[in-house]
Amino acid sequence: MPSERMLMRGAHVVGEAAVRAGCRCYFGYPITPQNELPEYLSSRLAEVGGTFIQAESEVASINMVIGASAAGARVMTSSSSPGISLKQEGISYLCGQELPAVIVNMMRGGPGLGNIAPSQADYFQATRGGGHGDYRLPVLAPSGCQELAELTFLAFELADTYRNPVMLVGDGLMGQMMEPVVFPDPIDPKDLPPKDWILDGCKGRPPRAIYSLFLEPPVLYQHNLHLQGKYDRIAAKEVRFEHYQTEGAEVVVVAYGTASRIAKGAVNRLRREGLPVGLFRPITLWPFPKEALRQMAQNGIKIAVFELSLGQLVEDVILTVGARSEIYFHGIPGGPIPTPAEVEDYIRSVMSGDGRVGRRVEV
Repeated sequence: MPSERMLMRGAHVVGEAAVRAGCRCYFGYPITPQNELPEYLSSRLAEVGGTFIQAESEVASINMVIGASAAGARVMTSSSSPGISLKQEGISYLCGQELPAVIVNMMRGGPGLGNIAPSQADYFQATRGGGHGDYRLPVLAPSGCQELAELTFLAFELADTYRNPVMLVGDGLMGQMMEPVVFPDPIDPKDLPPKDWILDGCKGRPPRAIYSLFLEPPVLYQHNLHLQGKYDRIAAKEVRFEHYQTEGAEVVVVAYGTASRIAKGAVNRLRREGLPVGLFRPITLWPFPKEALRQMAQNGIKIAVFELSLGQLVEDVILTVGARSEIYFHGIPGGPIPTPAEVEDYIRSVMSGDGRVGRRVEV
């Protein structure tokens, strides 16, 4: 029997999806614009016998995540930009210890304390690891409430499958918007596959240890090669993206998250005029959908990158496409949200090459 269609706020969607995905532990610390998520879970987890703790700091909360994950729980934390920065040491430990967890970042404007307006300026932090050492974590970028639900489920599945933390990135606008959602079927934590590596007491078996300290260089070398092999498998199997109106397009906008919603509106307006434009939306920011974008670029199209930051997504587009296509960039920093009409103006400028909006990127 399909789930009931529900009208919910984006932050609440993530919380409800996490509970239905079997999450029974949440540890976090308040920071706008994501406070509605822990507020929701503070009561919802109690209803299912879960654990909610408002820790004394972001550093404390991410270390609580480490403990719960090592004990076998499906566990989540959330924050917004500066708070995610404070969690980076713990995220590096999670990767080094190969512990699954879900980390939600409802991004705000920066750098520094910035503001609480929507932004995508944490792209580098999310896709380049963000902390110390050689590591990666899958980064999922939903564009609306339905995907917030589906990708929250996926985040927990990927985390357990690869024994690795997974990050879900949104922003204040996505957390506050209300849309109808159909949730995937709920998961009972008792029905999840057993984890043969958790720390749950010896119980007649040999002792186990989970750590990320390898003092002997050859041992750390082999551990890093092992981790890289896992990241290579993730990059090969877990790429997700959306083509929208790209068939026959001469200009393709590349955007994700909130920016992609705005761009889709602009593409629809231009398509109604018969103009050959489309949208390519990365859903996994890491692994980045290189092959799909590279194949499209071989057709000689113009690529118009649009993001709510000053040039981060565009770097992955440049690395992927190179000189195969003309690449243009338009970024809005600090929280202002452009209308579809403004993005439409940018696309028209790319089509005509008049340089009124955005700029061509030299590769």
